[in-house]
Amino acid sequence: MITMTTETETPTITLGRSGLEVSRIAFGTWQLGGDWGSFDEREAAEAIRHAHAVGINFFDTAQGYGWGESERLLGRALADELRANRDDLVIATKGGLRMTADGQVRDSSPRWLRQGVDESLTALGIERIDLYQIHWPDPDTPLAETAGGLAELVDEGKIAHVGVSNFAVAQIEELSGTLPVETLQPLYNLFNREVAAEVLPYCAANDIGVLVYGPLAHGLLTGAIDEKTAFGGDDWRADHEPFRGEALRRNLRVVARLDELARRRGCKVSQLAIAWTLANPAVHVAIVGTRNAAHIAEAVAAAEIELGSDELAEIDRIIGEATSAAGPTPDSV
Repeated sequence: MITMTTETETPTITLGRSGLEVSRIAFGTWQLGGDWGSFDEREAAEAIRHAHAVGINFFDTAQGYGWGESERLLGRALADELRANRDDLVIATKGGLRMTADGQVRDSSPRWLRQGVDESLTALGIERIDLYQIHWPDPDTPLAETAGGLAELVDEGKIAHVGVSNFAVAQIEELSGTLPVETLQPLYNLFNREVAAEVLPYCAANDIGVLVYGPLAHGLLTGAIDEKTAFGGDDWRADHEPFRGEALRRNLRVVARLDELARRRGCKVSQLAIAWTLANPAVHVAIVGTRNAAHIAEAVAAAEIELGSDELAEIDRIIGEATSAAGPTPDSV
């Protein structure tokens, strides 16, 4: 059920069976872990605090985003509010990745999850993680073992709710056989709609809260990228197919047409893209990451845009000409 808060008029929603009452826009912190190039930490902290000031109560991070860097920055930025009004904030993080000499590996073993949870709690400066998510399915650990380890952490009060990210239906069902999965975090945007076929309907049917990441296709749907955009060597998009060559040119033509529709609708193309993800009845929350406080109010306003059936049909026709923006990303190990 969607409600409006009286003080901030920011839409909130109950996140599926978790029962968590969260803003429909979550502030995501992947861009604060180092994979997106250098940034000003002071400005990033101001963006986090501004997000809370305009009504966002839901913040999503991960141990793998800079191996604690993103979590520590989030914890520092919200330190005063976490001390004064802890229950007003919903802090979500992810674990189940481990860094080795050869790079990241998936590890959802109970032993590693326990260590990861303890490290995340320290980095964030909190005593309880409101929503703990397995970042990627680990093919080497039986999901029943993973679920058992998570259940122990719930019993101990270190985590309150359990979710998964990037899981298929069969994997959600298998883990839920031991411990009910309460939320799912999938990639979902106009250029990446694969989960709409099976995963999202399954979540809707089973009251699993859905918080989608990448609603702006990692920048493609912001309107700020063009053929001349140069990504730094420390930005993962520099070597990612959708951001170069003919794939980029084709997608930019699609974005231009979407921008025309957005202008007719009286909004920005980024807002149209966010509103489209939230128009799916299975989607509860869109995660938006930014280092710029000025972009946050736009994202919050997008949650209030209702797209009609004609507009949704026109968007489908336009996006039919796009090239998928899927592919390997820094954490898709």
